[in-house]
Formats: sequence, structure tokens, C-alpha cells
Amino acid sequence: MFTVNENFLKLPGSYLFATIAKKVSAFQEANPDREIIRLGIGDVTQPLAPAVIEAMHKAVDEMSAASTFRGYAPERGYEFLREVVAKNDYQANGCDITADEIFISDGAKCDSANIQELFGLDSVIAVCDPVYPVYLDSNVMAGRTGLYNAETGRFDHVVYLPCTEENRFLPELPKERADIIYLCFPNNPTGEVITKKDLQVWVDYANKNGSVIIFDAAYEAYITEDGIPHSIYECEGAKTCAIELRSFSKKAGFTGVRLGFSVVPKELKCGDVSLHALWLRRQGSKYNGTPYIVQKAGEAVYSAEGKKQIDEQISRYMKNAATIRNGLIDAGFTAYGGVNSPYIWMKTPDQMTSWEFFDYLLDKAGVVGTPGAGFGPSGEHFFRLTAFGSYENSLKALDRIKKFC
Repeated sequence: MFTVNENFLKLPGSYLFATIAKKVSAFQEANPDREIIRLGIGDVTQPLAPAVIEAMHKAVDEMSAASTFRGYAPERGYEFLREVVAKNDYQANGCDITADEIFISDGAKCDSANIQELFGLDSVIAVCDPVYPVYLDSNVMAGRTGLYNAETGRFDHVVYLPCTEENRFLPELPKERADIIYLCFPNNPTGEVITKKDLQVWVDYANKNGSVIIFDAAYEAYITEDGIPHSIYECEGAKTCAIELRSFSKKAGFTGVRLGFSVVPKELKCGDVSLHALWLRRQGSKYNGTPYIVQKAGEAVYSAEGKKQIDEQISRYMKNAATIRNGLIDAGFTAYGGVNSPYIWMKTPDQMTSWEFFDYLLDKAGVVGTPGAGFGPSGEHFFRLTAFGSYENSLKALDRIKKFC
């Protein structure tokens, strides 16, 4: 008889956002006349920028003629997109990243789940707590962790890096051995950021200890303050210890279009083995390439018109973020994030657990957020709200929270 990968059975329950969707669906079915404001899942709501739409239309037309038709995309992405990414996202900011170190994909979620395939199963992973669930779940599925401990809310053989109010939601260097370290800044879910000085400490640690950092920079476009690094490659020595993941989902509203990329520097090696070469081999064997139409849309993001239009979209979302954050604080709540990130990390009132607050807010106010405990035990008594709704709904949700809490 066939067997299954029993590592999947270690995962408790279902995926966080699937659980939320089921709860909301059940509530909507029981209360069909209630208006629900969704500030839970980090999905954008504004339409694609006109420059992006125009580029997609042109690409579709190209696919209709034999002379300009394209089939399978190159395994690491078309050069026209990799070149503009390298120039605009890295070289313009003083980072020595070239186009052949960039691998185009269908999004940072897939890359963050797949990148662990490069590493041995005996590698010890370190994750922030709270954490974006995919980093941990993908390693559990691969067999790189022990069993889940329901009492602690943690997996055995995983190094957890608590991010709390006490340490300003910044992880401290691990005391145990850590081979693979996942960092995300601006952070999901807390919305907080790290300075270049503090990030350099992690880079120095990784180089000294032979660790590799998986740096998720999916929200770098939302940084508004000076002194906050947009890329880990702004730090000296990062090319020998770090892989960076980025996404067009939040930056340009591509959640339904699907586009992202990973940066694997050629200097990054395990002994004599190049991780750049391993990732190229992996992508060649297991990935069909991102569609030409989507990559042309991505190229338009970096055009003069595209940059302007997308900056305007991000400004709208950040207006929502400021409105929610400042409104909560003015009303007496404790809230973080929302300055360099589209996420607001609010403390639940009256010591309610995060799931109790989820149920209460849904029932009384018709507002959906994300329970902090779903991101890890250190997320308990916190609640994530997103700024990706409309301004009107952001105001309406804020008013309802104030009324019922």
C-alpha cells in the first residue's frame, strides 16, 4: 500500500487564512443581511495601474501573431524584466545585484515555500514569532522540524525568535545554532521595521556562523521613513549569506496576476556548492516559467508612468493605514505598524485572546481581521488589520471598532 508524507500530519488544523475564510463564510450565511468589512487577508482592492493594463493588452496582441508569439518563458525569467528589476530595485540603491542573479517567479509565497528545498533536512531553522505561516509550514512539510507542542504552540527542533513589545518587535540573535534564518521587514504581521544598523548585525552573525538568511522584502515599497533598508543587500557582506524575496502583489496590486522574484547572489555558497546554481537547477526542473504577458506587465511597473501610478496607489493604502493606526491610538488602543507597512498590529482590549476578539469583532461590528495567535504564540493578545480596503471602509471599520470595543 502507498504511504503519505506524514510530516503533513504534524501541522495543526488548517492554514490560518482558510480557517478565517470558513468562519466568515459561516457568519455570512447565518447573517445574509449584515455588511462585512474585510481587513483580514492582505489582498489589494485597487485595480491594476493603467500603464500595466496597457502593457498587458500589447502583450496579448503579440501572442496573436506567429512572429511575436512566445511559448515557455525562460526558467529564470525574461531578460527585459530582470534588467529593469536589477537597475531600479538594486543598482539605483547602491546594491551590486545583476540581472543574472534574479529569478522571476509567480510570487513570494511560492518562493518562500520552495527555497527550503536547497537545504539539507538536518538544517536548523529560525523563525520570528509571530511569523508569516508559510516559512514554518513549508519546513514542517519537508520534515525539518519535530512535532507540534499544543501547550507551547511551537514545533520541536525549531529556533523561535520572539518579537514582542519588550524588544520593539525586533528579533534577538539566537542563542542556539541556526542554519536558516527567516527575516521579514517591513514585518508581516507586526508592521514594524528594522534599521540598517540592526540588519547589519544579522548579516555579520550569518557570515560568522555559516548561516543563510532568507530575507522577505515583499513590503519594501511601503517604507516611508529614512534610514530603513529596502534590501538586505544594502548591508555589507549580505551577498555571501542572504537570499532576498520580493513580490509585485502588494507593490503593484498583482495578487490576481501573480509575479515575484528571488535574488540568489553568485557569491552565496555552501563550501564549494553555489546556491545560485542549485536554484537555477531547481527552477529548470520544477518551474514552467512566468507567462510572457505577466512579465511584460511587470516591466511596465518600472516605466515612468507605472512608477507614478503605483506610487499613488500605495499612498492611498498608506492613508488608510495612518487613519486606522492613529484612530485606534486616539481612541485609547495600543497599536503598532502602519507607518512603513500596510499592516496595523493592535493589542486586543480587556486581555481578550486574539480568537475571542476575532469572533467578537465579527459578531458585533462585522469587521474581519487576523488573530495574532495564528502567527505564533507571541502573537497572542494582538490582532492584525490591513490597509488594503477602501478609505471609506477603513473609516467605517474604525468607527465600528470604537463603538463596540
